[in-house]
Amino acid sequence: MKKSELRMLIAEYNQIKLKIKKSNDRKLQEKIKQIEHRYFHETGNSIKAKSEEIT
Repeated sequence: MKKSELRMLIAEYNQIKLKIKKSNDRKLQEKIKQIEHRYFHETGNSIKAKSEEIT
């Protein structure tokens, strides 16, 4: 994955996290898990740590 794709993945993760705060939707939670898995598979790092570092 390119760095730009990873940045887009982190941005999507943050947007979904904000949506989850407003409504506790099952599909959004599944999407978050998929993004976390994909990011970990590509980088070997946790996306939670990276998103907290950025914000």
